[in-house]
Amino acid sequence: MEDVRPEYKKKSIRSYVVRSGRMTDGQKLGFHDHWPNYGLSLHQGLLNFQSEFGRNAPQVLEIGFGMGGSLLSMIQLEPDKDFVGIEVHAPGVGRLISDAGKLSLQNVRVYMADAIDVIEDCIPDASIHRVQVYFPDPWHKKKHNKRRLIQPSFIQMLREKLEIGGTVHLATDWEPYAESMLEVMESATGYQNTAGARKYSLRPDFRPVTKFEARGERLGHGVWDLIYARIL
Repeated sequence: MEDVRPEYKKKSIRSYVVRSGRMTDGQKLGFHDHWPNYGLSLHQGLLNFQSEFGRNAPQVLEIGFGMGGSLLSMIQLEPDKDFVGIEVHAPGVGRLISDAGKLSLQNVRVYMADAIDVIEDCIPDASIHRVQVYFPDPWHKKKHNKRRLIQPSFIQMLREKLEIGGTVHLATDWEPYAESMLEVMESATGYQNTAGARKYSLRPDFRPVTKFEARGERLGHGVWDLIYARIL
C-alpha cells in the first residue's frame, strides 16, 4: 500500500505539500482492512450523508486531521454526530481508519483528497453542522501567504456548505496567522463571530488538546480559536 496517493484535480496553487513519509505496517494494514468501510472517493461525486451513515445526524467536516488523534477522540465523544475527515497524508489516514476499525466506530468516513475538490464536488449545500480546520499550515514566509487555506474565497465556499446556524471553527498556534484568520472572518459576508466582534473564542470542550498543543502551552506558546456561525 505504499503507492497510495491522494486524489486531486489539477490546480496552480495548493495549501499543502504531500509529504513522502513511509507508512508503518499497522497503517498499511489499516488501509487494507478498513479503507473499504471508511474510505470515500472524490470521484463518487455528491455525498448522500443519510445513505452513507444510515441515519440522519448532524454532520461535522474536519479538514486536515493530521495523524487523526484529536478527530478520533471527537468521534468517540460525540456519537450523536457523523464525521467526515479530509487528509492528504497517507500515514495519518491509515492510522485513523485503523484505530476507528479497532474500536468498531461507525460515525466516521474519510477522503484522502484535496479539500477544495471535495468541498466543491462532494459536499451538498447547507448540509454541514460544523467545519473544523485545526492548525493548518501557516506558510510563514510572506511570499507563501497565498498558499494559506484560510482565504476569503475558501470561507465563502464553506458558507454555502454550512446549514444556517452551522459553524466554522478555526484554530492556530501561529499568532500572525490567527490575526489573518480574524481579518478574513470579520470581513466575510454571512458570518457572525460567536465570541463577539473581533474576539477570539475560548477552546470549546469538544476540541481536545493535542500533545503538541499541551507542550506548547507549557512553554508559554499561545493557541487561538475562532468560531463563526453562518447567519445568511
